[in-house]
Amino acid sequence: MHMTTNTIDTKRAGSITESINEAEAARTRLDFAKSAPKVFRAIVGFDAAAREGLDPALVELIQIRASHLNHCAYCLHMHTNDARKAGENEDRLHMVAVWREARHFFTDKEQAALALTEAVTLVSDGGVPDEVYAQAAAHFDDQELAHVLALILTINTWNRVALATGKVAGTDERR
Repeated sequence: MHMTTNTIDTKRAGSITESINEAEAARTRLDFAKSAPKVFRAIVGFDAAAREGLDPALVELIQIRASHLNHCAYCLHMHTNDARKAGENEDRLHMVAVWREARHFFTDKEQAALALTEAVTLVSDGGVPDEVYAQAAAHFDDQELAHVLALILTINTWNRVALATGKVAGTDERR
């Protein structure tokens, strides 16, 4: 019997969906949004304010890179899907984790934002080097730079919430 690629993809998607549902059902950690609704809403507000005035593609690149660094599969899945829905190129999505070796996929401004994302996310590894900050400051005005920093802070917060509460990649509670 000959199976088409679509049949195989449909079976694989059904299996993945079933596995996601099983993993979510097995999750035993608290529901942060229900357990601390005021805190959750404050983070949502912080996140929304941070995004204001920033290019949506840049927002997703920053969130994807921080999620890579924090090993947050839940947020990585969510933000790569958001980037695709916003029209982001698949090649660029695949290159975010190795952007330094694939600089030609990203603008100088995006590279500065990715470097700043890494420095702030990994701040305990040596702070935020002056040259990284200066490069970002050269590409963003003060208001944009403040919003980029705020966005980096919010995605790091979301990553930690998702990891601490055992969020399951493939689910998206925003819906």
